[in-house]
Amino acid sequence: MTGFPLRRAILAGVLASAAVVPMIAPTPAYAQFGGIVYDPTNYAQNVLTAARSLQQINNQIQQIQNQATSLINEARNLTSLPFSSLQQLQQQVQRTQQLLSEAQRIAYDVQDIQQAFDVRYKGAALTGDHAQMVANANARWEDSVGAFQDALQVQAGVVGNIEGTRTTMDSLVSASQSATGALQAAQAGNQLLALQSQQLADLTAAVAAQGRAQALQSARQAAEEAEGRERFRRFMGN
Repeated sequence: MTGFPLRRAILAGVLASAAVVPMIAPTPAYAQFGGIVYDPTNYAQNVLTAARSLQQINNQIQQIQNQATSLINEARNLTSLPFSSLQQLQQQVQRTQQLLSEAQRIAYDVQDIQQAFDVRYKGAALTGDHAQMVANANARWEDSVGAFQDALQVQAGVVGNIEGTRTTMDSLVSASQSATGALQAAQAGNQLLALQSQQLADLTAAVAAQGRAQALQSARQAAEEAEGRERFRRFMGN
């Protein structure tokens, strides 16, 4: 029969094909939707990579913000104080110096003082003739009067500086309290110290002027006593 050999040939061909086809390794599970392949493992790796990238970006943004804040703080610390009291303080000191420089007769000078005392307060100035004694006594009186007048003028100038000092101090305190950085605070503190120095200068000038007046008055009294003894000696001798 012709059918039996045909079936044997077909079976032999199928077996031969099965022997030739290699074994296929199992593939991971995946799904296909509308032509798009969904791989869960690949998706998880992509999500993890995206999360790490986002974290890095957030870290970089935070670093930039920190740097910007640091630069802003540095800019504030380097900002100068918009208020300066130096000119006002210098003007007050100059006014006091001007009053001291206008001292009458015996100025604040060592050589000038020495010369004046040699001429009017000691030695030959107390032992001359009557006319010389009278002239020297009158000169000593003028020295004392001028010194007391100078002291009053200096004291008046110091008192006049008080209002300017108060205004300057108010401005400096306000500037110090509203300082936005370390430099402004330091500059305000330095100007407050300068204000104190100006006040000390005024106080020194007032004390010096008053001391000068008292010293000349004491010297005049001592000269008058010495001159009186000389007059008495001459009177008794005659």
